[in-house]
Amino acid sequence: EKAPKTVENFVAYVKAGHYDGTIFHRVIPGFMIQGGGMDGDMQQKPTNPPVKNEADNGLKNMNGTIAMARTNDPHSATSQFFINVKDNSFLDHTAPSPQGWGYTVFGKVVDGDDVVKAIEKVQTGIRGGHRDVPDENVVIQKVTIVE
Repeated sequence: EKAPKTVENFVAYVKAGHYDGTIFHRVIPGFMIQGGGMDGDMQQKPTNPPVKNEADNGLKNMNGTIAMARTNDPHSATSQFFINVKDNSFLDHTAPSPQGWGYTVFGKVVDGDDVVKAIEKVQTGIRGGHRDVPDENVVIQKVTIVE
């Protein structure tokens, strides 16, 4: 309820099957794991228009929270998300400015923290022009909505 546009955006991608077969393409131990936008060949999947940044909602980038990834444009988040593997307060909203907008938190890992920790420990390298890519694909098999 604190990030309604972001949740609506994420649910639309889930219902469309967008995340099925994507990979965690960016893994930085002690920081975060990122996925939701690349297929197993490191090709960007098509996306919907960006969603408005809702990082001013009071939610913080704490260990285990899920937030939207974006470019330097604060309002550029589409499908990619990341899971914080530690408290990352420097990603929180501080001001409605390019440097202060922060990253919208919209969820939290409630089960499977062991899986998150296992992903955080995989070996990474450079692939497809990207750094911190797991040497072996970490695939999101399927994402479903549980009510």
